[in-house]
Amino acid sequence: MAKFHVLIPAAGCGSRMGSDIPKQYLPLLGLPLIAHSFGIFAGHPRISTVHIVLSADDAYWEKQAIRIDEKLVIHRCGGETRASTVLNGLSAMQAAVDEDDWVLVHDAARPGLTRALLDTLLDTLEDDAVGGLLAIPLADTLKRADAAQRVFRTEPREGLWQAQTPQMFRYALLKRALQNSGAAPTDEAQAVEALGLNPRLVAGELRNLKITFPQDLALAEAILSADQHSKREQS
Repeated sequence: MAKFHVLIPAAGCGSRMGSDIPKQYLPLLGLPLIAHSFGIFAGHPRISTVHIVLSADDAYWEKQAIRIDEKLVIHRCGGETRASTVLNGLSAMQAAVDEDDWVLVHDAARPGLTRALLDTLLDTLEDDAVGGLLAIPLADTLKRADAAQRVFRTEPREGLWQAQTPQMFRYALLKRALQNSGAAPTDEAQAVEALGLNPRLVAGELRNLKITFPQDLALAEAILSADQHSKREQS
């Protein structure tokens, strides 16, 4: 039976946050952001291993108060792009996986994933011929800007989804897709699409947001604080 493995690319600097440290190490409720992002996997019985890919010169990881789980493996082989970091990580974890095993690629700065969302993804895709990703249908009206930041035109939103992570594909398929991708794909699904395949969209939730700007961190803190308060009331 195919196993489930997680790969978290964490070699970026998160320049749009305007922070002095990489955004995956920004504090969120007493822990670095990345600890929230991989914690849901470490505690899940269906996840076999969790692989975090850092840059070779990362000077922050050892300084964090992160509880090391037995499933966790650190690789210092990050690349210049997300795609190259994921591909390097796939090569580094090769001895731990079979070609038909599933790999779930998850953003280091996406702390709002829940057990229920993860279970939905695993259950929906474990027998899928291609794989897929969490995503949410776009609800807002979309505007395309011109060079002067004025509205150039309104774009139809019908059929458009906003990609999230995890993105889940078989190890061999994902590795081949990234090896064959030309211009660096912005996510794993795009690389798989370039092979002529159609990844499945699995409905996600707004709470599974990616931290990109400072206001995103405040929103994530509010969401996770509400979760903790709810758990305390139930206990």
